Amino acid sequence: MSTQAMTVLVFSHRAEVREAIITAVGRRPAPDLGRVRYIEAETVADVLSEMDSGAVDLAILDGEAQPTGGMGLSRQVKNEIDPCPPVIVAVRRKDDRWLATWSQADAVLVHPLDPLASAETVAEVLRSHRLPAVRG
Repeated sequence: MSTQAMTVLVFSHRAEVREAIITAVGRRPAPDLGRVRYIEAETVADVLSEMDSGAVDLAILDGEAQPTGGMGLSRQVKNEIDPCPPVIVAVRRKDDRWLATWSQADAVLVHPLDPLASAETVAEVLRSHRLPAVRG
């Protein structure tokens, strides 16, 4: 895999949730992957704009975001953006994993975020979607 930096969009209306996700995943989730550059999004409009740009390699969406949660947003982008980068949804309860399946998410993170599991999940998703974002 290329060591080129990858762009990860992190969405939550709460800055502390975005920070927790970024901290858990880290700047290099696996040795065989390039460094990660983060784009933080606070609103749905920010997410849609960034995803439409084609510069996002992966999106991590807060399932508890308000007023629009990451699960509904995941389903929306999966159905409206072609090609859609992979999406990971972060949920508060393990029991909410089934909702992430409904949302068409590629993977799920569960709070409290375990740094090893979070980085491994992100690395697995990035490896399985090897097409890099279009850089413009």
